[in-house]
Amino acid sequence: MLAVRFRAPRLLSRGMATVAKPASSPSLHWPAVVRPSVGEIKNARLDERNLEKAVRHMHQDGLVVIEDVVPHEDIDQLNTKMVQDARVLQNMGDKGPFNYNQGNLQQDAPPVAEFFYPSIFTNPIATQITSAVLGPRPKWTFCSANAAMPPLPGAPPQRQPVHSDADFAHPAHPFALVVNVPLVTMTPENGSTELWLGTHKTDISFQEGAHGERASGRIMENHLRDREVVRPPIQPIVKKGSIVLRDLRLWHAGMPNPSDQIRIMLAMIHFAPWYRNTMRLEFGDNLKPVLEELDQQGQLGLDIPVDWVSREKALKGYLNRGFGNSYDFNQTP
Repeated sequence: MLAVRFRAPRLLSRGMATVAKPASSPSLHWPAVVRPSVGEIKNARLDERNLEKAVRHMHQDGLVVIEDVVPHEDIDQLNTKMVQDARVLQNMGDKGPFNYNQGNLQQDAPPVAEFFYPSIFTNPIATQITSAVLGPRPKWTFCSANAAMPPLPGAPPQRQPVHSDADFAHPAHPFALVVNVPLVTMTPENGSTELWLGTHKTDISFQEGAHGERASGRIMENHLRDREVVRPPIQPIVKKGSIVLRDLRLWHAGMPNPSDQIRIMLAMIHFAPWYRNTMRLEFGDNLKPVLEELDQQGQLGLDIPVDWVSREKALKGYLNRGFGNSYDFNQTP
């Protein structure tokens, strides 16, 4: 029996509300799931076969799910804090850092040592895969989260348009992978992200909307209609404790969360070591020895450009960030 199930709802409409009916060959449409053995989890490293499977599906589908690699106690502690923060951001209304609509918030985790869990933010199995795809010591320069918010009283459900986060001219081969860590089990009932597998091989000619706009990177309607015939979108059910690796170029859309539970999914972006992106993380300085120790122990495997600030400054400013499309994931010429 599959421990992770995937639903493809009936076709409702295209574009802003595109969801698709089940396909005749479900295996073609479900994301691949890697289930590490007890030994692999203990050693925090996939064996050759599971690593090959993860890499193969990153190239083929633009996405792979790795199950049961993040301890639930770490997730629960971080989720408690971030749910509190999500309510603060929601109360900001249209002045808050939302992505396309106010039901989908851009939210950073507290960038200080007391809320930093290596099992979540620098998971060695995730880094093993991104290093295999992108090259050794990828650059970690983005750390945030997406919060799918329950609707406010009287508010209609809202979804994002189908879009790509690579809303600029970009390489035709992998250059950036998003490491998503859901803090609860994700389902269609709490706003699991809609995924269009295999679309990471497209370019900006499929998109509309200029970079920097809240609605940039939108996929044109004719391309959505063409693609849903070939490989329709799905909303996966992903177990708590999993990691989802996604090619930055993949088409996707945040979906409504009709439940009463805030659904938070962390997003760390690993860029290829050769990719000339100038973004830097901002962390509290009490996190510096934590990262240094991980590196000394050979448990980091990342290049992390950081602007260090005092713990007090980090806590004061981490909720005052931009929305997703205001970040520049492009590289310098």
